[in-house]
Amino acid sequence: MNGVMKTMTSGGAILLGATLVAGIYGMNFEHMPELSWRFGYLYALGVMALITVLGFRYFKKKGWL
Repeated sequence: MNGVMKTMTSGGAILLGATLVAGIYGMNFEHMPELSWRFGYLYALGVMALITVLGFRYFKKKGWL
C-alpha cells in the first residue's frame, strides 16, 4: 500500500506544476506582459514541460516511480 501511495502522490505532484501554469494562463487577464510576447504561448508550454520533466526526474531519482 505504501508503494502505491508514493507512486500516486508522485504523479499528482508532477502534474501540479503544469496545472498551476495552465490555470494562471487560463484566466481572462488583459494586462499580463507575457500575452503580448510573440512566443508567449510557446514559453508557457515550455515552462509546463520543464516543470513536468524536472518533477519526473526528481521522483525517479528518489525511487518513488
